[in-house]
Amino acid sequence: MDTRRTLLVDAFAAEPLAGNAAGVVPEADGLTADQMRAIARELAVSETAFLLPSETADRRLRYFSPEQEVDLCGHATVAAHAHLREAGAIDEGEHTIETNVGVLDVEVESDGSIWMTQEMPRVERVEVDYERLGNALGIDPAALRDVGADAPVAVASTGLPFLIVPVNFLQNLGSADPNDGAVEAIADEHDVAGIYAFTFDALGADSTLHARAFAPSVGIAEDPATGTASGACGAYLREVGAFDDFPEEMVFEQGHFVDRPSEVRVRVAGDVRVGGRAVTSLDGRLAVPPAEEDDIVEA
Repeated sequence: MDTRRTLLVDAFAAEPLAGNAAGVVPEADGLTADQMRAIARELAVSETAFLLPSETADRRLRYFSPEQEVDLCGHATVAAHAHLREAGAIDEGEHTIETNVGVLDVEVESDGSIWMTQEMPRVERVEVDYERLGNALGIDPAALRDVGADAPVAVASTGLPFLIVPVNFLQNLGSADPNDGAVEAIADEHDVAGIYAFTFDALGADSTLHARAFAPSVGIAEDPATGTASGACGAYLREVGAFDDFPEEMVFEQGHFVDRPSEVRVRVAGDVRVGGRAVTSLDGRLAVPPAEEDDIVEA
């Protein structure tokens, strides 16, 4: 039976069992897509990163949720490179990764922080029915409409699109009770991975905002920390002119309402970059099912 080293690494956290757990398979060469999907289902975390050789970058990363392949995942990228640094496989400095959205830059800092440069941002304001959106999220529509004039709903992407939804106060965002089917329907209509709702009314004194991310269409009811959505939100804030004096670095807190507090750092002065720490919480070996034969019968 083929076995592969498999880890759970908690990204955007300074201690284990916080942040967002990502699966990491450091040596995935030879695995089929079906085998990767099976491993991701077994690990049952939001995404698992599979590290592969690359002809165009230092390494290739493929990402799978328990249900499907995902083109890009920020927290799994941070988790994978934190593991490589801890294992002594890479040094501090600049690295490149090949992903389904192209070749991206990753920087490993001396303190263990991992920074990922994301794709060129795209931000498009969209018209929404606040009653329907509020009901889907389980948030009073007035809490969305209240900030809609200055902070409109938009589709934003730095590699993976999300519907960015501002909310007036943390009390309203914290009491959200989303209807997965309704959230999935709205996400499908806007061709996004999920809904990223945020408020500037944060818990931490040093935090820029508090966010919650819902992506049931890819098997994630609520994500504790979302690197791709954080980058998209950072680009959105720059696009709408959210600050008179735009901060060099922002801190997005997330995950507190699913008991996985996380901290995502975001820089958008030039390229959109998302960074944070990560900690290994589980390291072992997983038995891999054999690759399935196709059903084609030859005469």
